[in-house]
Amino acid sequence: MITSIMERAGRNGGFVTRADLVFRLPDGKEIALVDRTRGIRNPTSMEATITVMSSADGPYADREVAGGLFHYAYRKGSTNGDNAKLRRAYELGLPIVLLRKTRESEFVPFAPVYVVEDLVEQREFLLALDESVRFLGQGNPEAPERRYAERVVKQRLHQAEFRGRVIAAYQTRCAICRLRHGELLDAAHITPDREDAGLPAVSNGLALCKIHHAAFDMNMLGISPDYVVKVDKKLLDEVDGPMLRHGLQEMHGTALTVPTRRGDRPDKTRLEQRFAAFLQKVS
Repeated sequence: MITSIMERAGRNGGFVTRADLVFRLPDGKEIALVDRTRGIRNPTSMEATITVMSSADGPYADREVAGGLFHYAYRKGSTNGDNAKLRRAYELGLPIVLLRKTRESEFVPFAPVYVVEDLVEQREFLLALDESVRFLGQGNPEAPERRYAERVVKQRLHQAEFRGRVIAAYQTRCAICRLRHGELLDAAHITPDREDAGLPAVSNGLALCKIHHAAFDMNMLGISPDYVVKVDKKLLDEVDGPMLRHGLQEMHGTALTVPTRRGDRPDKTRLEQRFAAFLQKVS
């Protein structure tokens, strides 16, 4: 099931919905892999937890990775209860899926994830989001390998969440050419993430197919603050095959497809700054 979840996320462009998390078993029964009332899914037919859910605005003190490990809080009440099957996943070394809730009924999945520590006194589990940090344990948090793992896992966590939120907002389609194959879509930053202002907000992102993402990053095409696509005049004058003609030249002057929610639409101030860089490059 874990592989199937990640495959479904890949088709969507990095996220899954509640509907994607329903599977049909060999006996014909359906099983939902996310719970509607709690953040941990413990199917009665399974010995251990299959998914845990975390939300930035949720009621628990889930913390982002420290030392390369994700801190997942116990459910309230007994240290057993719903926590017992997650503890069993730890004891058996079984992989689970971490679902990061981005909005109602939409999640960015991470898998395989392993429970590597059960901190009873702190009422939390430590989860390894990357195979490379699975066996680090608690150890010395200042060790170079721990600091490296923390950077890698934070980057993976943030990039995946940004991509999932942006592509979901654009309903799994390229904002320029409307391509709907999630596996071929990226979340492009308007203000680059290497800059301090390059925040991982949906309004600083664009869902673009890989060719348009590359062209945007290279300033071969720009997007004006009024959401119109502009292509470098040198490319417009160039004669080449059908990809250039249909994939780039015919996009010149077309309107950008934007999210339905106003708050998710590209920030016009950011676009203005980025478009100025495009104009300077092509002038």
